[in-house]
Amino acid sequence: MGSPGKRDEDWFTRIYTAHYGHVVNYGRRRLADVDAATELAQEVFVVAWRRRGQVPAHSLPWLYGVARRLLANRWRADRAAPAALPSPDLELLADHRPADPAAAVGLADVRAALARLSELDQEILRLIGWEELTVSEAAGVLGCTPATAAVRLHRARRRLTRAMAASTPVPPPAPVRR
Repeated sequence: MGSPGKRDEDWFTRIYTAHYGHVVNYGRRRLADVDAATELAQEVFVVAWRRRGQVPAHSLPWLYGVARRLLANRWRADRAAPAALPSPDLELLADHRPADPAAAVGLADVRAALARLSELDQEILRLIGWEELTVSEAAGVLGCTPATAAVRLHRARRRLTRAMAASTPVPPPAPVRR
């Protein structure tokens, strides 16, 4: 096995083994199918190998940043792609699906509200909520400072709350009995 600082095949095998599943899941939550997510993960690790001298010790946020840039490049190259890239299906969120059917309706409401937000708002919320990154790690993925990421997260959460409130029907008031 190679030394901890050496960027050889052993090093690459360790980061690949530790993070491949996370990168595939990142892609699954953003792409239309598993094959596309797998292809994205493969591209991410090709970049990681080529740029191994630039990969930080805590590599997962860096890998997410590469995946995000690869997706952005792909979407710019094919302007029709966003229509073919639906919000993640509920089965992809099976680990997060509540047992209570009423709560599942709430999850659908969250998905619908999230879809109405800007891509940047969606991304910061996904990085923190789905990918379980810290604000500092999300900042690394987004290429901004932690303070900027914190502000973006705060604003995105506020906009999500407003979108949720706007889509939630208000029940009629109960009749007053005299």
